[in-house]
Amino acid sequence: MNNIKLIFYGGVGSTTGANIMLKVNQKKILVDCGLLQGAKFAEEKNFTPFKYNPAEVDLLLVTHSHMDHIGKIPKLVRDGFKGKIISTEQTLELAHPMLQDALKVLKAKHPDKILFEEGDIQKTFSLWEGKKYGEKIELFSGCFLEMQNAGHILGSAILNISCSDKKIAFTGDLGNSPSPLLPDTQVPKDVDYIVMESVYGDRNHEDKKERREKLKQALLEGIKKDGAIVIPAFSIERTQVLLYEINNMIEDKEIKAVPVFLDSPLALKVTDIYKKHMDDFKKSVKEEIKAGDDIFDFPNFTMIRTAEESREIEKIKGAKIILAGSGMSEGGRIVNHEAHYLPDPKATIIMVGYQSVGSLGRAILDGKKQVFIDTDGNKKNGKEKVKVRATIKNITGYSSHKDSEHLLEFVEKTAPQKVFVIMGEPKASLFLTQRIRDYLDIEAIYPEEGKGYELI
Repeated sequence: MNNIKLIFYGGVGSTTGANIMLKVNQKKILVDCGLLQGAKFAEEKNFTPFKYNPAEVDLLLVTHSHMDHIGKIPKLVRDGFKGKIISTEQTLELAHPMLQDALKVLKAKHPDKILFEEGDIQKTFSLWEGKKYGEKIELFSGCFLEMQNAGHILGSAILNISCSDKKIAFTGDLGNSPSPLLPDTQVPKDVDYIVMESVYGDRNHEDKKERREKLKQALLEGIKKDGAIVIPAFSIERTQVLLYEINNMIEDKEIKAVPVFLDSPLALKVTDIYKKHMDDFKKSVKEEIKAGDDIFDFPNFTMIRTAEESREIEKIKGAKIILAGSGMSEGGRIVNHEAHYLPDPKATIIMVGYQSVGSLGRAILDGKKQVFIDTDGNKKNGKEKVKVRATIKNITGYSSHKDSEHLLEFVEKTAPQKVFVIMGEPKASLFLTQRIRDYLDIEAIYPEEGKGYELI
């Protein structure tokens, strides 16, 4: 008889900072080790010591390559972790540019503090193994891992851990299926416990059929104003989905072939990795590619490589579309474009992703008439005051997270004994917890940080 316990060290009461421990007798397994993002006080917490001894952890399992799930892995290694790291092959590949970029951002934001260094990243990858979906992996005697496609981003996985007679599914982030690019989320079978995300636990997205039409209308209106259309986009998945949609709109002559710029060194590297894994796309997209369509290239499309090229974009007059990171406008080249175009009434900013509390993206979305932007080379007392005169659009259908209705449907199909609801703002997590209890009559828990839960 195994003694199995769950302890939540991160991701409770927050959409970021995933870090869960599964104790099986004397063995300690971590699931994800992510950065806290968004609010300043949250980011400061990244530098505090782990609430457990990393040297005593046997294994780290990774659901996907977003920074709120992998961003503290090199710190874990720096602080003594020497175990094995396991994820899908695609997640391992994407983690390389993601962690290199994170190091660069951390050095710029916190020049006086060290979270981790280049050597820690190298050591991290010496411990990391990539595995395939559906492969049965023995973690240790009597305990196995099998990964299913979560449909969230390339390589994202639901981690199914079976120890003797108990099966626990860690969802990571669940995709907003059907996705424009990826296959639908797979549903685990014969699960006793689910540890699940709840980013959109208290609200539903607009209809998926409407998202493309809304994007098209926003682009048409922006082009008609003859101004810049600026889209803050996450480097993984959102950027590739938008390129795919814009490609089709231009090829089908639904919108004018205005200049389109991808201004994100990280997104360029990620897009190259996506191109290598086109076999992981859904059937309809694979058929387009087979028919000869380069889904990430089209007339007037330019990939921006250098900071100098990025600055040159501003000199190009008339309508243009700029995709840049980061998706929440927390650093990256997007902040320079926003500083330049937010005061311009002819400009349009299109939000297509989740904006966490405390982020610049959330301030813009909340309708603030002026915002403070930490730009690369134009600082006044650390931040620049920028008036907001541009048109702000919000399209929620492109989220790569399931909404409240589909999270509930996922639990219903999986039919576990018990659900632990995490990775959401408290309101969203608590709302979903209550819905699972009320609608499905399944025990649901909004766990406390640091508290242990026995799995009987």
